[in-house]
Amino acid sequence: MSSRYVCCFPREDRKAVEEQRRRVDDALAQLERERSRAATPGTGAAQEMTPAVSAPPEKGQGPRLDLYGFAQLDAIYDVKRVDPNWKATLRPSKIPVDCPGDSGCGKDGETTLSVRQSRFGVKGFLPTPLGELLTKFEFDLFATGSDAGETNFRLRHAYGELGPVLAGQTNSVFMDGDVFPNTIDYWGPAGMVFFRNPQLRYTPVKNDGLEFAVALESPSSAIDEGKIDEIAPELNVQAWNPYPDFTTHLRFSANWGHVQAAGIVRGLGFQTTNAPGSNPSGTEIGWGFNLSSAIRTIGEDQLLLEVTYGRGIASYMNDGGSDLAPSDSTNPDAEALPILGWLAYYNRTWNEKWTSSVGFSETRQWTTSGQTGTAFETGQYFSANLLYHPLPQMLIGPEFLWGRREDRDHSDQPDSRVQLSFKYDFGASIGGER
Repeated sequence: MSSRYVCCFPREDRKAVEEQRRRVDDALAQLERERSRAATPGTGAAQEMTPAVSAPPEKGQGPRLDLYGFAQLDAIYDVKRVDPNWKATLRPSKIPVDCPGDSGCGKDGETTLSVRQSRFGVKGFLPTPLGELLTKFEFDLFATGSDAGETNFRLRHAYGELGPVLAGQTNSVFMDGDVFPNTIDYWGPAGMVFFRNPQLRYTPVKNDGLEFAVALESPSSAIDEGKIDEIAPELNVQAWNPYPDFTTHLRFSANWGHVQAAGIVRGLGFQTTNAPGSNPSGTEIGWGFNLSSAIRTIGEDQLLLEVTYGRGIASYMNDGGSDLAPSDSTNPDAEALPILGWLAYYNRTWNEKWTSSVGFSETRQWTTSGQTGTAFETGQYFSANLLYHPLPQMLIGPEFLWGRREDRDHSDQPDSRVQLSFKYDFGASIGGER
């Protein structure tokens, strides 16, 4: 409110108007601080949160398109080495243990400069007779799969949502993106559920305090062939996914934070494509439970907690493990492997300019006698940072990271690194007015 609108009021009214203006200014400043903290982390909670520019249009407004993203440089010094395709992040499962032989073996010490975290997204709001149609398309440059190690397009979100129905690729219903800590390392804690998956989702209950959702999600089985090469080297074992994964969650939110309970049931299949009738083949039932919570403590600080257990759900975990493996060393029958994951992190807001995040996470897989000694069994992950926010749209800061991998034969290898990141946000809206 401009001061020219208070000059001609009586003194008592002027005081009231000035007081109201001060409250509005304070509220706007607080909103900007919260937006800044939500948007600045590299791959923490902000990775899955809606950008500040993406608030739904007010009733009566027209279509609107929001553009958002950031440019980021990560300067990393790795004390040892990891798989060269993953040197821009620390994944315990990519730490070489069996050297020479594993990817990443070599002389200790490596420097990496990467812009692969940089991101661009578009979010659309379209009023319709059936309600508002929300669409989202987002990608970053951290290529995976056959392009792993490259600075290349990687799809993150591509979906549409109208009322309670969502179709497309986004966070799994089994996942809780709000417990991802404010780390600047790209991949983040090993022991949390983290998976963006094509899905058909239905959310019949969604209000300020309660959310219930169910979904059919794209199936994918991570198979460890183990000692099959020794038992039957002629077999070509591949994943077989005859059924979609079923996921659900129930979430309760309040002023103190939120708690979410999620579950999954999946059919895990294997087949031998070069054998008559693709046999031996079979299916196993995978299942799991995920309990997570973000609790507000002092001021704007958060305590983040998650624990996950199940069988055949490794592909939904952030790092490490297999869904299926040979049950023993004498036959190729498959078993859905048990897995446990957990994290405990604390997000600290020191003031408007400084934030920190510190915590530990672990993935633990129970392997079988049908797997080799080099099969992944345990991944541990620790990180701590101190981040400076000179502007709401900017972040600078260092982070210390430590990881450790242990295999079935109890051989293990730790690794540590220091990362310094520079991040610059941008955003704009087009339309929205009638």
